[in-house]
Amino acid sequence: MTNIQITLSASLFLSSLLLAPAPAAAQPKPTAAQVDALGPQEKEMLAAAQDFARRVTESMENWLATKEASEERLFACLYYPIAKTDPPKFTTDWDRLSDRDIQGIEEAIMTRSQALVFAVLVDKHGYLPTHNLRYSQPLTGNLANDLVNNRTKRIFNDKTGLAAARSVAPFLIQRYQRDTGETMVDLSVPVFLRGVHWGAVRLGFRAVDAR
Repeated sequence: MTNIQITLSASLFLSSLLLAPAPAAAQPKPTAAQVDALGPQEKEMLAAAQDFARRVTESMENWLATKEASEERLFACLYYPIAKTDPPKFTTDWDRLSDRDIQGIEEAIMTRSQALVFAVLVDKHGYLPTHNLRYSQPLTGNLANDLVNNRTKRIFNDKTGLAAARSVAPFLIQRYQRDTGETMVDLSVPVFLRGVHWGAVRLGFRAVDAR
């Protein structure tokens, strides 16, 4: 084997290690003490987020089982820019499946509480393939209007977004200000595919109970 072949083989091996999903891990569950420490609204939102995570996981696992998507594609984190979008939007090799199957789950979760502002699925880099219907309105070219009404297919890699997307704790609660200026509570629960951390579901809601 030549030096060039050895170098190429080593590079391919290292690349496969970098791209491979992390070792399998179990879906974390909160302890009774963690749940007891929450307020009534937070408990309600946690239950909704756990149901949300279960349902989207089942849907995505079905994509794998039916070979509509592969683990390689779902974990590849390849984002293709959508022309003339600001903030930038992206499509992927699988977001059409999300548009087809995930949005209905998101809309069902939104009916759980009038305090909910959004219910979304994101990958571990903050990519949001399919937003709620209210935030998936046609682009108008008016940046101020589109910032509020078309928030789908963006990468939300702000501090709050990345913390939610990358957390493997049973749940994470954050209070922050959206780029629309609205103050929000964000409750996220991690999503695992075949035991590997993929991303999270996020619920954004307005706090109504004092802590």
